[in-house]
Amino acid sequence: MENNWKVLKSEDEYDIALERTIEIFHAAKGSPEFDELELLLLLVKDYEDRHFHIPPPDPIEVIKLKLEEKGLKQKDLIHIIGSKGYVSQVLSGKKELTLKMVKGLHQYLGISADVLLAGSK
Repeated sequence: MENNWKVLKSEDEYDIALERTIEIFHAAKGSPEFDELELLLLLVKDYEDRHFHIPPPDPIEVIKLKLEEKGLKQKDLIHIIGSKGYVSQVLSGKKELTLKMVKGLHQYLGISADVLLAGSK
């Protein structure tokens, strides 16, 4: 299938490109279909970046999820955040993350600093 792909400007063009991407998804590297696939992936991503806004994750929810994943409790954050009460206030949204907390949480839990900075002051 020969197609002269260009920047996707409508949902119909996006749907057609997405359908074709799925059709040729397992194209062999070095084949014309693989080259087409690489181009389509760029075009689809560009369209999605322009039209589908994904809000950043809530830093507090990410911290809670990481605690659960690692089998940790709120008390395990006392050495980073402060007292048991302060940890509770931070995780309930009553107190904001500070940059010092962000650094500690990033190192201890492996959460991206960018995610944590969305909730710091």
